[in-house]
Amino acid sequence: MTFHSPAKINLWLRILGKRPDGFHEVQTRLCRLALGDTVELELRGKGTDVALTCSDPTVPLDESNLAMRALRAFENRTGRQSSWRIHLEKKIPAGAGLGGGSSNAATILKGANELAGSPLSQAELIEIGGQIGSDIPCFILDTPAADGAGRGEQVTPVAFPWQLPLVLIKPPFPIPTPWAYKQWAGSKELPGILYAPQLCPWGAMSNDLERPVFEKHLLLPTLKSWLLEQGEVRAALMSGSGSTMFAITESPPQALELAAKAREWCGETCWVQSTMIG
Repeated sequence: MTFHSPAKINLWLRILGKRPDGFHEVQTRLCRLALGDTVELELRGKGTDVALTCSDPTVPLDESNLAMRALRAFENRTGRQSSWRIHLEKKIPAGAGLGGGSSNAATILKGANELAGSPLSQAELIEIGGQIGSDIPCFILDTPAADGAGRGEQVTPVAFPWQLPLVLIKPPFPIPTPWAYKQWAGSKELPGILYAPQLCPWGAMSNDLERPVFEKHLLLPTLKSWLLEQGEVRAALMSGSGSTMFAITESPPQALELAAKAREWCGETCWVQSTMIG
Protein backbone atom coordinates (compact mmCIF):
# COMPACT_ATOMS: atom_id res chain seq x y z
CA MET A 1 0.00 0.00 0.00
CA THR A 2 1.06 3.60 -0.62
CA PHE A 3 0.49 6.28 2.01
CA HIS A 4 0.84 10.06 2.22
CA SER A 5 3.14 10.98 5.13
CA PRO A 6 2.57 14.70 5.87
CA ALA A 7 4.93 17.29 7.28
CA LYS A 8 3.94 19.44 10.27
CA ILE A 9 4.57 22.88 11.66
CA ASN A 10 4.20 24.10 15.24
CA LEU A 11 1.91 27.13 15.38
CA TRP A 12 3.21 27.60 18.90
CA LEU A 13 5.68 25.87 21.18
CA ARG A 14 5.88 26.88 24.83
CA ILE A 15 8.36 25.32 27.25
CA LEU A 16 7.10 25.12 30.83
CA GLY A 17 10.29 23.77 32.40
CA LYS A 18 12.49 20.71 32.73
CA ARG A 19 11.00 17.46 34.01
CA PRO A 20 12.57 14.92 36.40
CA ASP A 21 13.05 12.50 33.47
CA GLY A 22 15.28 15.02 31.65
CA PHE A 23 12.71 15.98 29.02
CA HIS A 24 10.95 19.36 28.94
CA GLU A 25 7.27 19.98 29.64
CA VAL A 26 5.72 21.68 26.61
CA GLN A 27 2.47 23.02 25.24
CA THR A 28 2.30 23.01 21.46
CA ARG A 29 -0.09 22.99 18.54
CA LEU A 30 0.91 20.90 15.57
CA CYS A 31 -0.73 21.28 12.16
CA ARG A 32 -0.39 18.91 9.24
CA LEU A 33 0.73 20.25 5.89
CA ALA A 34 -0.24 19.27 2.37
CA LEU A 35 3.49 18.75 1.74
CA GLY A 36 4.61 15.25 2.62
CA ASP A 37 6.59 12.13 1.84
CA THR A 38 5.23 9.03 0.14
CA VAL A 39 5.60 5.77 2.07
CA GLU A 40 5.26 2.39 0.35
CA LEU A 41 4.67 -0.55 2.67
CA GLU A 42 4.36 -4.17 1.58
CA LEU A 43 3.63 -7.17 3.78
CA ARG A 44 5.49 -10.00 2.05
CA GLY A 45 4.44 -12.85 4.31
CA LYS A 46 6.41 -15.19 6.52
CA GLY A 47 9.94 -14.30 7.53
CA THR A 48 11.75 -11.72 9.64
CA ASP A 49 13.59 -9.60 7.04
CA VAL A 50 12.78 -5.93 6.43
CA ALA A 51 13.94 -4.28 3.20
CA LEU A 52 14.14 -0.49 3.72
CA THR A 53 14.99 1.87 0.86
CA CYS A 54 14.86 5.65 0.60
CA SER A 55 15.14 8.24 -2.15
CA ASP A 56 17.37 10.41 0.08
CA PRO A 57 20.86 8.86 0.30
CA THR A 58 21.58 10.68 3.59
CA VAL A 59 18.77 8.88 5.45
CA PRO A 60 20.04 5.89 7.50
CA LEU A 61 18.60 2.52 6.48
CA ASP A 62 19.49 0.63 9.64
CA GLU A 63 17.65 0.09 12.93
CA SER A 64 18.17 3.75 13.90
CA ASN A 65 15.62 4.87 11.28
CA LEU A 66 12.36 5.84 13.01
CA ALA A 67 10.31 3.95 10.41
CA MET A 68 12.25 0.77 11.17
CA ARG A 69 11.92 1.36 14.91
CA ALA A 70 8.17 1.82 14.49
CA LEU A 71 7.83 -1.46 12.60
CA ARG A 72 9.85 -3.34 15.24
CA ALA A 73 7.70 -1.82 18.00
CA PHE A 74 4.54 -2.88 16.16
CA GLU A 75 5.86 -6.44 15.83
CA ASN A 76 6.85 -6.55 19.49
CA ARG A 77 3.41 -5.37 20.63
CA THR A 78 1.48 -7.78 18.40
CA GLY A 79 3.89 -10.69 18.82
CA ARG A 80 3.88 -11.20 15.05
CA GLN A 81 6.95 -11.14 12.85
CA SER A 82 6.74 -10.94 9.09
CA SER A 83 8.73 -10.02 6.03
CA TRP A 84 8.23 -6.38 4.97
CA ARG A 85 9.31 -3.97 2.28
CA ILE A 86 9.43 -0.21 3.04
CA HIS A 87 10.27 2.57 0.59
CA LEU A 88 10.44 6.21 1.68
CA GLU A 89 10.10 8.78 -1.11
CA LYS A 90 11.30 11.90 0.68
CA LYS A 91 10.12 15.45 0.12
CA ILE A 92 10.41 16.59 3.76
CA PRO A 93 14.01 17.63 4.54
CA ALA A 94 15.71 16.13 7.59
CA GLY A 95 16.67 18.19 10.65
CA ALA A 96 14.11 20.79 9.64
CA GLY A 97 11.60 20.85 12.50
CA LEU A 98 8.95 19.54 10.09
CA GLY A 99 8.55 16.08 11.63
CA GLY A 100 9.54 14.04 8.58
CA GLY A 101 10.96 11.07 10.48
CA SER A 102 8.13 11.12 13.02
CA SER A 103 5.53 11.24 10.26
CA ASN A 104 7.15 8.28 8.50
CA ALA A 105 7.13 6.30 11.75
CA ALA A 106 3.46 7.07 12.39
CA THR A 107 2.60 6.12 8.81
CA ILE A 108 4.38 2.79 9.24
CA LEU A 109 2.54 2.09 12.51
CA LYS A 110 -0.86 2.82 10.93
CA GLY A 111 -0.02 1.06 7.66
CA ALA A 112 1.39 -2.08 9.28
CA ASN A 113 -1.65 -2.25 11.54
CA GLU A 114 -3.97 -2.00 8.53
CA LEU A 115 -2.10 -4.61 6.49
CA ALA A 116 -2.04 -6.96 9.50
CA GLY A 117 -5.81 -6.78 9.95
CA SER A 118 -5.95 -3.96 12.55
CA PRO A 119 -4.97 -5.91 15.69
CA LEU A 120 -4.23 -2.66 17.58
CA SER A 121 -6.49 0.27 18.42
CA GLN A 122 -5.62 3.88 17.65
CA ALA A 123 -4.96 4.46 21.35
CA GLU A 124 -2.45 1.59 21.38
CA LEU A 125 -0.72 2.96 18.27
CA ILE A 126 -0.47 6.39 19.93
CA GLU A 127 1.03 4.80 23.04
CA ILE A 128 3.64 2.92 20.97
CA GLY A 129 4.41 6.03 18.94
CA GLY A 130 4.90 8.16 22.04
CA GLN A 131 7.53 5.72 23.32
CA ILE A 132 9.54 6.15 20.10
CA GLY A 133 9.25 9.92 19.60
CA SER A 134 7.28 12.86 20.99
CA ASP A 135 5.89 14.04 17.61
CA ILE A 136 4.72 10.63 16.39
CA PRO A 137 1.32 10.50 18.19
CA CYS A 138 0.04 13.67 16.48
CA PHE A 139 0.51 12.01 13.09
CA ILE A 140 -1.47 8.95 14.17
CA LEU A 141 -4.53 11.11 14.81
CA ASP A 142 -6.67 11.64 11.71
CA THR A 143 -7.10 15.38 12.28
CA PRO A 144 -5.48 18.43 10.65
CA ALA A 145 -4.36 19.81 14.01
CA ALA A 146 -3.59 18.56 17.52
CA ASP A 147 -2.43 20.02 20.80
CA GLY A 148 0.56 18.34 22.43
CA ALA A 149 1.30 18.29 26.18
CA GLY A 150 3.76 16.46 28.42
CA ARG A 151 6.88 16.21 26.28
CA GLY A 152 4.54 16.56 23.28
CA GLU A 153 3.32 12.98 23.17
CA GLN A 154 0.02 13.60 25.01
CA VAL A 155 -2.11 14.65 22.04
CA THR A 156 -5.63 16.04 21.80
CA PRO A 157 -7.28 16.57 18.40
CA VAL A 158 -8.54 20.12 17.81
CA ALA A 159 -10.90 21.62 15.25
CA PHE A 160 -9.01 23.82 12.80
CA PRO A 161 -11.32 25.50 10.26
CA TRP A 162 -8.65 27.75 8.71
CA GLN A 163 -7.07 27.08 5.32
CA LEU A 164 -3.68 28.74 5.69
CA PRO A 165 -1.22 29.11 2.81
CA LEU A 166 2.40 29.29 3.90
CA VAL A 167 6.00 29.27 2.75
CA LEU A 168 8.67 27.04 4.28
CA ILE A 169 12.33 28.09 4.18
CA LYS A 170 15.04 25.72 5.39
CA PRO A 171 18.68 26.85 5.40
CA PRO A 172 21.41 24.35 4.45
CA PHE A 173 21.97 23.17 8.02
CA PRO A 174 19.94 21.01 10.43
CA ILE A 175 19.24 21.70 14.10
CA PRO A 176 19.52 18.71 16.49
CA THR A 177 16.41 18.78 18.67
CA PRO A 178 18.17 17.60 21.89
CA TRP A 179 20.75 20.40 21.49
CA ALA A 180 18.04 23.08 21.13
CA TYR A 181 16.25 21.98 24.31
CA LYS A 182 19.53 21.66 26.24
CA GLN A 183 20.45 25.27 25.41
CA TRP A 184 17.02 26.72 26.21
CA ALA A 185 17.41 27.48 29.94
CA GLY A 186 20.58 29.55 29.55
CA SER A 187 19.67 31.36 26.33
CA LYS A 188 18.85 35.03 25.90
CA GLU A 189 16.85 37.09 23.42
CA LEU A 190 18.69 39.01 20.71
CA PRO A 191 17.93 42.74 20.61
CA GLY A 192 15.59 43.93 17.85
CA ILE A 193 14.10 40.48 17.14
CA LEU A 194 10.40 39.72 17.61
CA TYR A 195 9.95 36.87 20.10
CA ALA A 196 6.59 38.04 21.52
CA PRO A 197 3.44 36.10 20.55
CA GLN A 198 1.96 37.11 17.20
CA LEU A 199 -1.78 37.35 17.77
CA CYS A 200 -3.74 35.62 14.99
CA PRO A 201 -7.34 34.35 14.66
CA TRP A 202 -6.07 30.79 15.17
CA GLY A 203 -3.99 31.58 18.28
CA ALA A 204 -0.93 33.38 19.64
CA MET A 205 2.07 32.22 17.63
CA SER A 206 5.41 31.97 19.44
CA ASN A 207 8.23 29.46 19.80
CA ASP A 208 10.40 29.34 22.93
CA LEU A 209 13.12 27.41 21.06
CA GLU A 210 13.78 30.44 18.85
CA ARG A 211 15.79 31.91 21.73
CA PRO A 212 18.61 29.29 21.85
CA VAL A 213 18.56 28.56 18.12
CA PHE A 214 18.68 32.24 17.06
CA GLU A 215 21.65 32.86 19.37
CA LYS A 216 23.79 30.39 17.43
CA HIS A 217 22.37 30.63 13.90
CA LEU A 218 22.10 34.35 13.13
CA LEU A 219 20.67 33.75 9.65
CA LEU A 220 17.39 32.62 11.23
CA PRO A 221 16.50 35.78 13.20
CA THR A 222 17.52 37.85 10.16
CA LEU A 223 15.24 35.70 7.99
CA LYS A 224 12.36 36.04 10.45
CA SER A 225 12.69 39.82 10.46
CA TRP A 226 12.82 39.89 6.66
CA LEU A 227 9.68 37.75 6.41
CA LEU A 228 7.77 39.99 8.82
CA GLU A 229 8.67 43.01 6.67
CA GLN A 230 6.92 41.51 3.63
CA GLY A 231 3.43 42.95 3.14
CA GLU A 232 1.78 39.62 2.34
CA VAL A 233 3.00 37.92 5.56
CA ARG A 234 0.50 37.53 8.41
CA ALA A 235 2.93 35.83 10.80
CA ALA A 236 6.37 34.20 10.70
CA LEU A 237 7.93 31.66 13.07
CA MET A 238 10.45 28.88 13.41
CA SER A 239 8.88 25.41 13.34
CA GLY A 240 9.76 23.07 16.20
CA SER A 241 13.48 23.10 16.91
CA GLY A 242 14.23 24.42 13.41
CA SER A 243 15.94 25.07 11.18
CA THR A 244 12.84 25.74 9.05
CA MET A 245 11.21 29.15 9.21
CA PHE A 246 7.66 29.50 7.93
CA ALA A 247 5.49 32.46 6.97
CA ILE A 248 1.69 32.44 6.67
CA THR A 249 0.26 34.57 3.85
CA GLU A 250 -3.20 35.88 2.97
CA SER A 251 -3.66 33.71 -0.15
CA PRO A 252 -2.01 30.87 -2.12
CA PRO A 253 -0.91 33.25 -4.94
CA GLN A 254 0.81 35.39 -2.32
CA ALA A 255 2.57 32.30 -0.97
CA LEU A 256 3.90 31.57 -4.46
CA GLU A 257 5.09 35.18 -4.81
CA LEU A 258 6.75 35.09 -1.39
CA ALA A 259 8.47 31.79 -2.21
CA ALA A 260 9.97 33.35 -5.34
CA LYS A 261 11.18 36.38 -3.36
CA ALA A 262 12.59 34.12 -0.64
CA ARG A 263 14.57 32.06 -3.17
CA GLU A 264 16.11 35.25 -4.51
CA TRP A 265 16.81 36.67 -1.02
CA CYS A 266 18.21 33.43 0.46
CA GLY A 267 20.14 32.19 -2.54
CA GLU A 268 20.39 28.69 -3.95
CA THR A 269 21.50 26.98 -0.74
CA CYS A 270 18.10 27.28 0.98
CA TRP A 271 15.18 24.91 0.42
CA VAL A 272 11.99 26.92 -0.22
CA GLN A 273 8.50 25.44 -0.62
CA SER A 274 4.97 26.85 -0.64
CA THR A 275 2.20 24.63 0.75
CA MET A 276 -1.01 24.67 2.83
CA ILE A 277 -2.09 23.60 6.29
CA GLY A 278 -4.44 20.65 5.92
